[in-house]
Amino acid sequence: MAADRPVVVALGQVDPALVAGVLGDAVSFVADPGPGDLAVAAGAIARADAVVDAAFLDRAPGLRVVARTGVGVDLVDLEAASVRGITVVVTPGSGTRAVAEGVLAMALHLVKRLGPLTGLVRHGGWAERSRISVGDLDGATIGIVGYGRIGRRVGELAGAFGMRVLAHDPSSPPPPEVGCPDLGALAEASDVVTLHAPLTDQTRHLVGEAFLARVRPGAVLVNCGRGGLLDLDAVLAALRAGRLAGVGLDVFDPEPPPHHPLFDHTDVVLTPHLMGLTRRATAATFADAAQGVVDVLAGRRPAAVAN
Repeated sequence: MAADRPVVVALGQVDPALVAGVLGDAVSFVADPGPGDLAVAAGAIARADAVVDAAFLDRAPGLRVVARTGVGVDLVDLEAASVRGITVVVTPGSGTRAVAEGVLAMALHLVKRLGPLTGLVRHGGWAERSRISVGDLDGATIGIVGYGRIGRRVGELAGAFGMRVLAHDPSSPPPPEVGCPDLGALAEASDVVTLHAPLTDQTRHLVGEAFLARVRPGAVLVNCGRGGLLDLDAVLAALRAGRLAGVGLDVFDPEPPPHHPLFDHTDVVLTPHLMGLTRRATAATFADAAQGVVDVLAGRRPAAVAN
């Protein structure tokens, strides 16, 4: 390892092949850093589950930049990083289309009842097929909570299916043609609800008993945003009561999650926070993170900064 090259470390599993082309020979990349590597690191590429708190930053006194794969910084102490002069880079655009496709995939799976119907064919229940009601996206309403990059892309895809789009954003009003300022009104009007708001003190358990009491009976709920946006106990109760017809979850709080009875319900589909990590999106995410590190170390402003 050349002494004159800054050290960049991986926090979590980072395939060197995904960042090597951007980092090049300008840095020494350490995929499995030890205490000595952290002590001299100038940059870090952090996976979503990596905790970057004040205690960690104390062990890496030379850090100038932390690049987080994705946009969530729930586990990054932005204030501690800012006090130390560390730039926290995020990669907001790389997984947008992949996550939006995941939302529609979950919605289709649940509305078309693919799980129960697969079971009928698999276990010789063909004669019982009439008892399972299959729904439509065409003509249905999708309520998008959080209308940033991903929320807008979900709206575009939903429109291609012939869906009516409603959108609510806790921080920035959506355009008038889709905007729904009252979250409860969105719940009442939507056949599919999808969550894309950031997780804050104000949005934690945004989908709880009060929201679910107003949801349109038979609606489908999808969360590919942040696990803490919904209350699993309240969601399970709504599913058992028939207010919800299906639930799709790609995100959890914490991750990995402890087992919850909701996970055993036949009208629930679960994925382990991978909808934004398709092959193409993964390559783009890590390339963007590496570019952010290179930019900061070279004295340039990166494309997207969280602090």
